[in-house]
Amino acid sequence: MRRVIQTPQAPAAIGPYSQGVAVGSFLHTAGQIGLDPATGKLVGGGIETETRRALQNLRAIVEAAGARLEDVVKTTVFLTTMDDFAAMNRVYAEFFPEQPPARSTVAVLALPAGARVEIEALVRGA
Repeated sequence: MRRVIQTPQAPAAIGPYSQGVAVGSFLHTAGQIGLDPATGKLVGGGIETETRRALQNLRAIVEAAGARLEDVVKTTVFLTTMDDFAAMNRVYAEFFPEQPPARSTVAVLALPAGARVEIEALVRGA
């Protein structure tokens, strides 16, 4: 069974994709950047602020699917520069303080809306 997840607590999709898709007992989220869901604009303040907003957006999608951040089994983090890795990591640790999920972090040339970070997740129990 396939179920599309949509919540106003996360930014609306800026293209032809869903915020999340639950298949069986797993949720696959779209990558989340630091867009403010109320304005649709990228938050200011640098990598830490963008990371925090991206993870808040991710949490909103996870919760809309009936799961929790503790149910996240894998994330992929995309950064436009690895120079932001340590700062992103500090904020990321706030959201996953114990038994964090598996993670890949990769550097990319660019991200939508000029974002510096994008985070996607695979979640069990959705």
